[in-house]
Amino acid sequence: MNCLQIKSWLKQSNPVELAKLRELADSVRKENVGSQIHLRGLIEFSNICSRKCLYCGINASNCKIQRYQMSRQEILECARTAKELKYGTVVLQSGENKKLDVNFLAEVIREIKSTVDLAVTLSVGEWNLETYKLWKHAGADRFLLRFETSNDQLYRRLHPDSKNGAAERFEAIKLLKSLGYEIGSGVMIGLPGQSYDMLAEDLLKFKELDLDMIGVGPYIKHENTELGRELQSFMLDSENQVPATEEMTYKVIALSRLLCPKANIPSTTALATLNKQSGREQGLCSGANIVMPNVTLVKYRQMYEIYPAKACIYETAEACHSCMIKRIESIGRKIGTGSGISPRFLERTENGVKL
Repeated sequence: MNCLQIKSWLKQSNPVELAKLRELADSVRKENVGSQIHLRGLIEFSNICSRKCLYCGINASNCKIQRYQMSRQEILECARTAKELKYGTVVLQSGENKKLDVNFLAEVIREIKSTVDLAVTLSVGEWNLETYKLWKHAGADRFLLRFETSNDQLYRRLHPDSKNGAAERFEAIKLLKSLGYEIGSGVMIGLPGQSYDMLAEDLLKFKELDLDMIGVGPYIKHENTELGRELQSFMLDSENQVPATEEMTYKVIALSRLLCPKANIPSTTALATLNKQSGREQGLCSGANIVMPNVTLVKYRQMYEIYPAKACIYETAEACHSCMIKRIESIGRKIGTGSGISPRFLERTENGVKL
């Protein structure tokens, strides 16, 4: 697909045609990554962030939230819960905290690997080469670093503390890949100021970067952010502005699957927040094959408010798991076993060593 074809699909409103798109993506998903749905235990271990991204509720400028940092013991408790629930992976997620003791996180990774032996995905923002190496040597398997938009002008506007614009994010992704990480990235759908042309280019960027994991979700307004307060000044006219809807998210998931058939693609919490009844299931029927149930200690979940009214912030990890099993079974799919390595990553490697 080229940019014009992708844009045509993004603007498509015919329900019959959209059903065909989702059915095709689901067929490609089944052929390339199978029918199993792999579960990743999400541990939001800190909401401290040094960055000032205009869309994010935990950005450094938001003085209205209580900040927290989980202890090593608390993180390991969450990892043990993930192991007991038979998840093959934990995702250690936080804000980009430049005061974080990088050796602390390295030790946490080592303990997770030695005590529960789960795959470890990091989602902690941009760091330098030595830090990426430290965490990789400690046992980290994967790194998730979303670029949110590939349009440099919009990227710089939304990330006022960025020095080199979107290029710095792409360089970080390439660096992580060179170190042998299984690499994931993605975008926000319907960002104020995001045009259909921009989103089409984002999708082509997934293919160019040859991603192992692709995470996409709708923009959800947060009142205590600059973007939330000045929304209208960012918005384009109705003909060009991408809407932050669940229907658009299903389209992007489906197109991502067609462009990157062997990538792992989650059906995200943001989608479930827009449609608590069946958002995740609809995403899974549009080409997704991953779900990330939250195993963070309940007392911290409300504080990790990157956007308001997040799904699953009051349920225990066990309750989340039970609900997820029922939802997955309701669409005729089964839970995957093992760590759920990306088939695309396996294609690029031999015995776990980067080619």
